[in-house]
Amino acid sequence: MNIRTQPRTDTMSAAIITGPGELRLERLPVPEPGPGQVRIKLQGCGVCASNLVPWAGPDWMRFPTEPGALGHEGWGIIDKIGEDVHGFAQGDRVAALSYHAYATHDIADQTAIASLPAALADQPFPGEPLGCAFNIFRRSAIRPGETVAIIGIGFLGILLTELASAAGARVIAISRRPSSLASAKRAGASEVIAMDDHWQIIDKVKQLTSGALCDCVVEAVGKQWPLDLAAELTKERGRLIIAGYHQDGPRQVNMQLWNWRGLDVINAHERDPAVYMRGIREAIEATAAGRLSPSRLYTHRFRLEELGAALDMTRDRPEGFIKALVIYDE
Repeated sequence: MNIRTQPRTDTMSAAIITGPGELRLERLPVPEPGPGQVRIKLQGCGVCASNLVPWAGPDWMRFPTEPGALGHEGWGIIDKIGEDVHGFAQGDRVAALSYHAYATHDIADQTAIASLPAALADQPFPGEPLGCAFNIFRRSAIRPGETVAIIGIGFLGILLTELASAAGARVIAISRRPSSLASAKRAGASEVIAMDDHWQIIDKVKQLTSGALCDCVVEAVGKQWPLDLAAELTKERGRLIIAGYHQDGPRQVNMQLWNWRGLDVINAHERDPAVYMRGIREAIEATAAGRLSPSRLYTHRFRLEELGAALDMTRDRPEGFIKALVIYDE
């Protein structure tokens, strides 16, 4: 008689970061949802550049991390519902704003999940970074006919290029990698510039704008030089949008330039979960309607046990890399 072994449903796999550049997987009991919460059997989780500072092990970081910690771009199937949950059912496929998603299961508040429609049934959906793109785009207030420079053409920069171009803006994309510039062109950029020499980039943008510079500049790198460059490319009374994640140390700004040009400087990071979720829902709607095409940007996929390699690749950004996903097959 053949006996088929059924997968265990009372335990889960979770990644625990044990030190700088080191992690292990553990088998742990699945968590139980409380009132107003759901448990999600995750299908995958995007790898975010914000993970890289903790992964490097700065002085303030404490190891080991909680199981699944740092993962916050998960999506999957609701497999258990707590009390007082309304509008969701077991079996619903959702994108989640949860914070222990480097694991096969995670808990999320019902206010921090969004249903994924049938049109997205076969697509990975890391909701948090897709929502970020829509929130940054809203804060940027980009209008038809404006000239917009986007510095840093990774996952976020490509999405912003697509959104700004669709809104009728002229986009100048600036990045160090030829593959990123090619991606920006496919996303609708009118011009692309290699990010190599500071003053040559400024001169090129002056040529492209007849000396006027840009109505709006989005800095999406998170380093000092791109921040300096972004200010130089913004015209008088223009908008400088800080979308890069600047968490690896202090920054200096050229306040003389910012002040003289009268720049509107907008830190486009959000911390209100409700605002995050609004962006995620907008991203779901746009992707389902075919107005946004993120699937082509998921260039590398890893298993959970390969999370370390996924983080290293996100740090090193080899030619052709845009975004890594960790895919769970339990």
